Amino acid sequence: MEAFALIRRNEAKIIDLPSPKFSDPYNAILTPVAISVCTSDVNTVYGSGSKKTDNLILGHEAVARVLKVGEKVRDFKVGDIVVVPSMTPNFHDKDIQDGNFLHAGANFSANTLGRSTPGVFAREFEVADADLNLAILPEDVSLGNGLMCTDMATTGFTGAERVNFGDTVVVLGIGGVGLMAICGAALRGAGKIIAVGSREASVPLAYEYGASEVISYKNYDITEYVLKATNGKGADVVIIAGGNDKTFSDAIDMVRYGVGKVVNLKLFTGEGSMEIPKFSSGRGMSGKTVYMELGKGGRVRMERLLSMVKHKRFTPEKLITHTFEGFENVEKALELMRDKGNTVIKTMILTGW
Repeated sequence: MEAFALIRRNEAKIIDLPSPKFSDPYNAILTPVAISVCTSDVNTVYGSGSKKTDNLILGHEAVARVLKVGEKVRDFKVGDIVVVPSMTPNFHDKDIQDGNFLHAGANFSANTLGRSTPGVFAREFEVADADLNLAILPEDVSLGNGLMCTDMATTGFTGAERVNFGDTVVVLGIGGVGLMAICGAALRGAGKIIAVGSREASVPLAYEYGASEVISYKNYDITEYVLKATNGKGADVVIIAGGNDKTFSDAIDMVRYGVGKVVNLKLFTGEGSMEIPKFSSGRGMSGKTVYMELGKGGRVRMERLLSMVKHKRFTPEKLITHTFEGFENVEKALELMRDKGNTVIKTMILTGW
């Protein structure tokens, strides 16, 4: 079958690989209808993270058609169009009972598609625990909206879940995840939302999704700006969705003492440390809280997001700036996301399958 795979570090292409076989009776085998390349795919191919298996099939964002279901799958049938969350928790591990959905049984156990198990960029792929991970795409929800719920919306909203109504929120980075964090913060009832970024395609969307103002890190010292805008107190919540290695410590600098929350949604690649500054952390006693998050997954999460789209609470497909017809364009989409020009936010590839 056709699959877009990591051949070796710095090289990925479409190759022929064997079709998947059922590894568990609770699983389903799907064919993608629409897929999207993520910055994480770029990092897997070109980044400096842990070594991946050669010929690993990439991808973790898909709307798909059900081809086969295991004998213990009850709620889905062949032909169903489903949303596949980027995070597929291991619901059969007892750690689930501790609420440890993303790391049940092993670190990053929910974060396997396209990373440690074959991903969705193939004519056929397997998803574990179909009844607990897949969600039917409602007839009146578009492919683009469904596709953007699989990762961008759920991850951005994960950051926004730390927001209380009336909070002053700073979102660092206005790519797909940052824009969804802005949207989620607005839906949670945030007061002032300061978005930080300069990407041309993202600025108008940041305002549309609820930003009070968008400032460029090229023009301001962001920490100074936030402290001045909050009369020296700092923001109630800072959500990290972009930036560089200094961004983490900047977030600590600009969040309130006592009740301030920093939520990191960014993958920090490479070696070294994410530093916490001594002074602005109150020398370890500031009362500031740091959350290091993956986006949430699972069926109920997807169904809730799709319900919000259906009832017009938000429209995540506006993130899609480039649409391609045909699976053969997946490599082109990867390079587009790698270059990340001013006109690019997210891609969608309609496979034609």
